[in-house]
Amino acid sequence: MKLPSHITPSARRRTGPASDRSPVYAMVGNPNCGKTTLFNALTGLRQKVGNYPGVTVEKKIGTAWSQHGKPIQVIDLPGAYSLAARSPDEAVLRDVLFGRREDTPQPDRIICVVDAANLERNLYLVHQVLDLGRPVIIALNMMDMAAAAGMKVDAAELEGALGIPVVACEAVHGKGLVELRLAMSRAELPLARHSWDVPVAVAPAVAELQASLTDHDGRPPLIARAEALLLLTDFDTVRVAGSKPLSGRTHGILDHWRRRWEGEGADWAAALIRSRYEAIGPLCRQAVVRTREQGPSRSDRIDAVLCHSVWGWVVFGAIMAALFFSIFSLAEAPMNFIDGRVAAFGSWVKDAMLAGPLRDLLTDGIIGGVGSVIIFLPQILILFFFVGLLESTGYMARAAFIMDRPMSKVGLNGRSFIPLLGSYACAIPGIMATRTIENAKDRLVTILVAPLMSCSARLPVYLLMIATLLPGDTVPAGRKAGIMVLMYALGTLGVFSFAWVFKRTLFKGAPPHMIMELPPYQPPRFMEITRHMAERGWLFLKNAGTIILAISIVLWFLSTYPKLPNPDATKTEQIAHSFAGQAGHLLEPVIKPLGFDWRIGIGLITSFAAREVFVNSMGVIFGIENAEDDNVPLRDAFRRATWPGGAPLFTPLVCLSLMVYYVFAMQCMSTVAVVKRETNSWRWPLFQIGYMTGTAWLACFILYQIGRAFGY
Repeated sequence: MKLPSHITPSARRRTGPASDRSPVYAMVGNPNCGKTTLFNALTGLRQKVGNYPGVTVEKKIGTAWSQHGKPIQVIDLPGAYSLAARSPDEAVLRDVLFGRREDTPQPDRIICVVDAANLERNLYLVHQVLDLGRPVIIALNMMDMAAAAGMKVDAAELEGALGIPVVACEAVHGKGLVELRLAMSRAELPLARHSWDVPVAVAPAVAELQASLTDHDGRPPLIARAEALLLLTDFDTVRVAGSKPLSGRTHGILDHWRRRWEGEGADWAAALIRSRYEAIGPLCRQAVVRTREQGPSRSDRIDAVLCHSVWGWVVFGAIMAALFFSIFSLAEAPMNFIDGRVAAFGSWVKDAMLAGPLRDLLTDGIIGGVGSVIIFLPQILILFFFVGLLESTGYMARAAFIMDRPMSKVGLNGRSFIPLLGSYACAIPGIMATRTIENAKDRLVTILVAPLMSCSARLPVYLLMIATLLPGDTVPAGRKAGIMVLMYALGTLGVFSFAWVFKRTLFKGAPPHMIMELPPYQPPRFMEITRHMAERGWLFLKNAGTIILAISIVLWFLSTYPKLPNPDATKTEQIAHSFAGQAGHLLEPVIKPLGFDWRIGIGLITSFAAREVFVNSMGVIFGIENAEDDNVPLRDAFRRATWPGGAPLFTPLVCLSLMVYYVFAMQCMSTVAVVKRETNSWRWPLFQIGYMTGTAWLACFILYQIGRAFGY
């Protein structure tokens, strides 16, 4: 039976927006089709970036300009291969196109960005979008890549077959943008005249479900038809219908047809998918002409080395070494510059104001709190530069492919590697990157273990404790570096160990299989990378900076009040008397078996704001005004610190125990807040705090007690 893409022949007319307002366009396409590059080229800097309320998927809305000088709103929707959503990103694409999201207007028109070099696969999503009965423009992108692969794609032929505008583009080189703007500027656009053969045995089910969705679920007729086709392609009603459950009537119809087809031994879901491709095939044969025999492409030849079982690991190791060198070396100068400017601003405020609580709040609470976040911005920007570079060139997918085998040993797949890699600089962007993981259990496991990767905020703690552990300027650098590598290795081992445990207990399931497209290699797009860096940098400052600012103010209050009546009391005495000091004394019985006293306990409490706060807290507690100043020997103060009986506090064993604690403990409230936002629940961040802190305590207890038993 042949079903048209629209309800009646009378619907085949030129259509435009219902009012004189500018139309709202949605931009959709497969991953790696160049959609984001085209969106950036059309909208430039006129973009708003945020999150869709209730979920953690990024929302990008930009403004393009028509040929008549009128603004056109464009929504950049997440990439997907079909409307059958299998990840949070794809669910947002489906819900916006179906008009389910109250926070986002249902688009009047749709731009389908298609990779010309992979036309048949990309047209599957286009085919589903045409079912919605809305005006569609096809942006036939990457024409240069198709030509390099020996293919000539005729945009006019495809336009004639579908009856909708088809514009040939090369977004990277800015070609086709004028023609695309002209098509977007048209007052009216034609609806597609394409039709396709739905299997005869499935057509009654489509009609029955469409009628029920319209009558009992309140779906518009065209949306109801598209949703009926999705329900019959993917029987998971929660995945297709989203958060709003289907009516009992619709559920009953779907169950009836499912049981009937199971009894017949028929796989009509596969038949529906096959029928779409049978309709797409003739379109591709008409529009694509082979200009030469297709041999190994340039990407194939490069992959022979980069994905090789031996050389692939050599190249991967070199790239990772360059990444870490850049994060921990190239960022040093800008970090010192920012640190100096923040300190200078704090000194200026201190000199300009009269002494008092307000000045202390501004200098110690607000400026100090914000400065502790801003100082790590260079590392975040460098990380995102490398990530953008690897993504734009196409190598990131290869890295995930290489890591798929070792990740599969613990029950994850290569997709989880990319978020874990990002967590080496900061767990916040690493956790945000889990949105691309399709399997919900794998995504949650990756979120739960990502903070175990030793982030850059742990570096100040590691460096201070190594300097205390190995005093003197003649200690070989290799020994210090070895301890640092040991801490990073310990954190990575923790990631793999807990992922293995979680996948066999809390999140049991079949071993995941990774199906990932390897996009063609391309020259890096530095303008796009720079824009990506700026966007992520701002989001980092806004999301993490505000949280740490609030916590820093609270911690300043807790370490300042109540005041001692004696104005000549030392800073250490004042802190011991404060709420924070009282908390440290309460905590001491719990941490004393680890070799820690109440002063270290205060550092552990305050470093919940951010791990690097531990260094500043220790400087204050041990009577040093500025622990970040190289001229102030905080490590010497540590070596002089003693227990009440006179025994040294910071022995080599305690230094190691403290570093191990910071390897495993969840000492970052910003990460906790992000995990809560990503999981939409307090259950998992609280569980994360519990298992990580418990592991840190147990590991330090074993290390310290065994060390003492052996006389250290």
